[in-house]
Amino acid sequence: MADTEGVLRSQRRRAVFASTVGTTIEWYDFFLYGTAAALVFPKLFFPGADPYVGILLAFGTQFGGFAARPIGAAIFGHYGDRIGRKSTLIVTLLLMGIGTALIGLLPSYAAIGIAAPILLTVLRILQGVAVGGEWGGSVLLAMEWGTTKRRGFMASWPQLGVPLGLLLSTALVQLMSSTTGPGFLTWGWRVPFLASILLVAVGLYVRLKVLESPEFAAVKQKKTVHRMPIVEALRTQWREIVTSAFVRLSEQAPFYIFITFVLTYGTEQLQLNRSGLLNDTLVAAAVGLVSVPLFGWLSDRIGRRLMYGIGIVCTGLFAFPYFGLLDTRVAGLVLLAIVVSLIFHDMQYGPQAALIAESFGTNIRYSGAGLGYQLASVIAGGPAPLIAAWILKNTGSSTGIAWYIVGCAVVSLIALILMPRPARETEKSVEAAVAHG
Repeated sequence: MADTEGVLRSQRRRAVFASTVGTTIEWYDFFLYGTAAALVFPKLFFPGADPYVGILLAFGTQFGGFAARPIGAAIFGHYGDRIGRKSTLIVTLLLMGIGTALIGLLPSYAAIGIAAPILLTVLRILQGVAVGGEWGGSVLLAMEWGTTKRRGFMASWPQLGVPLGLLLSTALVQLMSSTTGPGFLTWGWRVPFLASILLVAVGLYVRLKVLESPEFAAVKQKKTVHRMPIVEALRTQWREIVTSAFVRLSEQAPFYIFITFVLTYGTEQLQLNRSGLLNDTLVAAAVGLVSVPLFGWLSDRIGRRLMYGIGIVCTGLFAFPYFGLLDTRVAGLVLLAIVVSLIFHDMQYGPQAALIAESFGTNIRYSGAGLGYQLASVIAGGPAPLIAAWILKNTGSSTGIAWYIVGCAVVSLIALILMPRPARETEKSVEAAVAHG
């Protein structure tokens, strides 16, 4: 018994570490694009456009990646529920790394003309497919090695990939921006993209050492694997998929305003220093290293839905104060706005993985949870910077953007109330898998 417990602890640590490292690399790549879309791509890939049109076009290519995420969730969800979490996650990591490195090698519009933005969009879509398949497997690998009483905490660790990825990508962009000066727009911005290859090598090494999820191993042993898991998920748990997408509206849409659009708003509208905004984002991301697992842990104590609901309400209430603080142009208040906005985001993001994943049965969980989670990219994360830029252009004010955030919070609260309760599953799957493995 003691030996079994020791193996369990070791495998749980390894599964959590492998999931967190992998998601960190995936989100590093994904956020790097968002930062470049705000600061670099309008000038390099859409140089003939009006500055505002260039920003919209750059965010439009970013949206292509978001639109591809549900496709990735469906493709890799199928294989994740058919052949396993571990093998699928290795493929998603490779796909993301290759796509990101190729962006770093992509010639500008001045060199190859219209082919440049077309290829940029194709590579962004490749990134979206990869990250669409990544989330479900990483969360499940960590969560399914845990117990039902600690699912919120266990599943929150892969969620750390967001603040860690944001921290790494922003730090490297900031480093290259400050050290290369005028050369940043010609070659400095490419270095963070090319560095992705080194990170992927580390991620692959870690992931190859982790064992398959014991809950999925039990499904295979019982021969209850579905031939078409994505079809089964859509047929039997479509309500869970739909509510999972809409419950993320208040988390994902404001998040991409808080970390991506704020760079455009701050530099173009408020004439704030780019370096200062990037430093503020670094501080906020560092705080997320504590707040994400903290709120995941709290969700195990006070309830997943209550913790998530508190985050929704706080995000909605902070919409107007957020822009009010930014508009002061006072460095300390701008920092406060950015940090607090991400803490309220983390109130939702910490418990979110378990909230969504535990709504689905193990044999369709990768497909169902992944699709529900990634559909939010089409209705929330993808269009959010575009909507915010359009509102700002047509009104010249942040008021409409704040109301947009409030509207997202209202919709998410309704979705949370309507979200079906998760079905109870056996508590013994992990222990049984270890005992027979």
